[in-house]
Amino acid sequence: MKMVRIMHQGLYESGRWFKLSLEEQLANIGADIGRAIQSRAKGDAQASGYAFERALELIDFTIDDPKNIKRLKEVVRVREFLVDYFVGDNQYGFTDKAWQDYFYYFGYIAAAKRGR
Repeated sequence: MKMVRIMHQGLYESGRWFKLSLEEQLANIGADIGRAIQSRAKGDAQASGYAFERALELIDFTIDDPKNIKRLKEVVRVREFLVDYFVGDNQYGFTDKAWQDYFYYFGYIAAAKRGR
């Protein structure tokens, strides 16, 4: 049985994650998905797996965030599609570029809100 690693416990327990907007949360998730994609392309399955696990943990935090209740369906579907893409059969036909494009926009919105 595989032990579940909690990688962002302080982020969750301190409530810092919940202070981020949904766009900022998804931008952070997207950063880990980007790392997972890059590591996989380099043939580093271990680094890719760790990045994917970090992203899943952040998605679960996002699902737990009460302010996201109206967008919960989308976040849960993204989680489902990501799991299918990285460890399933990719039955939905996503590509690395599709994931990078999806998360890029959240990073762009989050940066614009910060004034960058």
